[in-house]
Amino acid sequence: MPSKVRLAGITDAPLSVDKLVAAVKTPEVGGIGIFLGVVRSRDEGRAVDSLDYSDHPSADAVLAQCAERVAAQHDVIGVAVEHRVGHLEVGELAVVVVVGAAHRHAALSACTQLIDEIKTSVPIWKEQHFSSGASAWVGLP
Repeated sequence: MPSKVRLAGITDAPLSVDKLVAAVKTPEVGGIGIFLGVVRSRDEGRAVDSLDYSDHPSADAVLAQCAERVAAQHDVIGVAVEHRVGHLEVGELAVVVVVGAAHRHAALSACTQLIDEIKTSVPIWKEQHFSSGASAWVGLP
C-alpha cells in the first residue's frame, strides 16, 4: 500500500501553507484539516521577542514516523507536515500540519493527533527570548 504521507520534514526555510495543502489535495479529498503553530508574543505572562528552534539529527525521521503512524490510524487520503528550525520572529509559522480526507471528521481528528504526537515525540526544542533580555529553553528532555 502506498504511503499516505505526501510530505514530512524539518526545514530552516519559511513554511508555506499552500505548498502543504497542494500536497494533500486530490479530487477524492472533501475535507482538509489544518493546524498552524505560530510564534506568539507572550508565554506564561512574559513578553516574547523571538525564539530559536533546535533539532536532533533524528528529528526528520521521527517526524516522518509520527506522520506515517497517524495516517495509518485514520481514514485519510494524504498527510503533509513541516516543522521549522532556526531563528523565528513573533508571528512566523513554526509548524504546519495538513491532512486531507474524504470527510472533515477524519481530517480534523488526524490533524489533532499528529500535532499532539509531534509535541511529545519529535526531538525539537525551543529557546524563547524575552523582552526582558532573559531566555528559557522549552521542551528539553
